[in-house]
Amino acid sequence: MRALANEIAKNLMLAGIGSLTILDHDLVTEEDLGSQFFISELHVGMNRAAAAASQVRALNPRVALSVDMENILLKPPEFYSMFDLIIATDLDLAPLSMINAACRFVNKPFYAAGSHGMYGFVFADLITHDFVIEREKSNLSTTLKAETITRSIIATNAKDVNGKQIEMVTKREIYSPINLANTSPLQSEQVSSRRRKLQVSPLLTCLRALWEFQALRQQSLPTHSHPDLELFTKLATEKHKELQLPPETLRSEFLRSFLQNVGSEIAPVTAFLGGQVAQDIINVLGQREQPIQNFLLFDSEDSKGPVYALHPIFPSLDGRVV
Repeated sequence: MRALANEIAKNLMLAGIGSLTILDHDLVTEEDLGSQFFISELHVGMNRAAAAASQVRALNPRVALSVDMENILLKPPEFYSMFDLIIATDLDLAPLSMINAACRFVNKPFYAAGSHGMYGFVFADLITHDFVIEREKSNLSTTLKAETITRSIIATNAKDVNGKQIEMVTKREIYSPINLANTSPLQSEQVSSRRRKLQVSPLLTCLRALWEFQALRQQSLPTHSHPDLELFTKLATEKHKELQLPPETLRSEFLRSFLQNVGSEIAPVTAFLGGQVAQDIINVLGQREQPIQNFLLFDSEDSKGPVYALHPIFPSLDGRVV
């Protein structure tokens, strides 16, 4: 459990969920002490999950807390069936894809999140998720229809609240697993004009380049060595081109900043990401509000957190390929 996992656990415990299992097979190191508030110097050398457990439990004793110290990569798909939802943090793409596939096998929602200093991401694969939006009923009836390539209105109902007619609209979102989302293009409207292309965060490019770098280098993070910098820059340039984004939006200053932040943890960033994950999970479990669909990227230097719906190419509502 690194800083981001701590933030998510804290928020879910304080929200009063029924039960929570924290899993980590790694040991506490001195480096962990700088950003993780559930542990102290006394815990160095102990299992991370076990070391954090007492402080996590103290946040809300009414939540049933379990600790698992085994390697998540050794768990069979059936392991995930006992949970309502699974969250994986600070892993590279290969294990995230494996866990995501196992969750799909047992039909369980999956979240992934990670932070790299000033930057971070949240990914959601809820497979198929229904949620309800409540709004004041208008004179026009709501039509059951597809709103986007992933979201449809599937039912409506109404209730009276203090003399006002409130419409309850049930919507359904469909999702893609992370391995497909990682290779999917931006939606057509995001690359339909130069102005919109310029607004796409280069963080998406860098995240894809980082995962490709780790796949080529046995999951290691890029160092400041010339070969690593050269390879990462090459991969980022290729990923940027694949996304059909203008070359000038992948500035050398941004590449340098991203690489300087890779692997580090900054408390305000993990606090923001942890809050976003926990709030979305609470809404999903309660089937209220629009969930993340499906990649949220956070650049704290620009204070921006755009969400990109990344899915394989398939026909749009009007029959065009998007």
